[in-house]
Amino acid sequence: MTIVKASSAQRLDDRAAVAASWRIGPAFVAAVAYVDPGNVVTNVAAGASHGTTLLWVVVLATLVAGPVQYLAAKLGATTGKSLPELIADRCSRPVRLAYWPQAEAVSIATDLAEVLGAAIALHLLFGVPLPLGGLLAAVAGAVLLAAGDRFGPCFLRNVAVVSLALIAGAFIFCLLARPPGLDELGAGLVPSLEGDGVLVLAAGIVGATIMPHAVHIHSALARDHRRLSAHRTDVALAMLVAGTTNAVMLLVGAGALQGSTSGGFGAIATDVAARIGSAAQLAFLVALLVSGVTSTVVGTQAGAVVTSGLLRRSVPLWARRCTTVLPAVVLLALGVSPVTLLITSQVVLAIGLPLVLVPLVAATSSPRVMGTAANTRPLAITMAAATTAVICLDVSLLVQFVQGCLQAG
Repeated sequence: MTIVKASSAQRLDDRAAVAASWRIGPAFVAAVAYVDPGNVVTNVAAGASHGTTLLWVVVLATLVAGPVQYLAAKLGATTGKSLPELIADRCSRPVRLAYWPQAEAVSIATDLAEVLGAAIALHLLFGVPLPLGGLLAAVAGAVLLAAGDRFGPCFLRNVAVVSLALIAGAFIFCLLARPPGLDELGAGLVPSLEGDGVLVLAAGIVGATIMPHAVHIHSALARDHRRLSAHRTDVALAMLVAGTTNAVMLLVGAGALQGSTSGGFGAIATDVAARIGSAAQLAFLVALLVSGVTSTVVGTQAGAVVTSGLLRRSVPLWARRCTTVLPAVVLLALGVSPVTLLITSQVVLAIGLPLVLVPLVAATSSPRVMGTAANTRPLAITMAAATTAVICLDVSLLVQFVQGCLQAG
């Protein structure tokens, strides 16, 4: 009888341990990247200029991003290595060193948008000059990183959950002030790419949702060899929150700002205040600030994963912080247009995305790398098709970007 009781108690402990492992898992840290300032301006601008037309793109991008994040977690949990480490192990030294600069550029471009968003939020909330706001955002991110080192991974996971809740709550508040009609919601789920600039916005939504650095950091954070079932639950919950938040961002633009000529964070915030009130503007700016500060932490960690994996050298986080944040602060100090910086950062991310998806899908589909955890044939085919679609969309974005530059010249 005693043995039965002990076994029952053990099973309850095991269930509790599994439950705790996915409630606040690494997917929630990676999910912060899915609601960064790049997502905010892209989704809100898409809603403001085209209503709910691109809602289906947000839904589809989230449905693709979920499996991508699960593959990243599965790779780390199964092999005990991050994606950059695996690339370094399976590639020659010249290939490894050639791969590193673009991965570094992606990290810098990611932090560019994040620091920019936080700096603009501080500027609009408190009148802080943009370069100083960028520095303050960098310092706040460094404090969070130091606290993470001091209190362990659970601290940053809790910060991620609180941040996601604040950002989602702020945009839901804005949405409730003036929601779009139910007929518009239904129409937005019908695939369509008609209209001027729709393709660029669609590519921007995809690039801002399926972000390269989120794959790198998730594969590294998942190396604790948790059960794959726990990772699946973790990813499903995190992506549900992040995807819903992105959809709400677009619906805020479609409901409250449709027809607005907003071209950046400042213009959007001004239009929010004019159309749905100062309380909504405050909620929007607080969400932007939280988004910028917390996402820079994820960006810095991802940069450290890239450097240590590809160069096989450990770089202090403060050095990584300077590498990724200082370019943004310098460009702001030089007076470069924030909108120009944001657009350029999204183009860089578009270039880097296929260079992450291709090795990720290839590695997780290989029995030699993954053993029995390798992707099933249907999953491998599905992910290969999704990767091809993302590449085609990114190529279209790059073509339009180059054509725009040539016409401007």
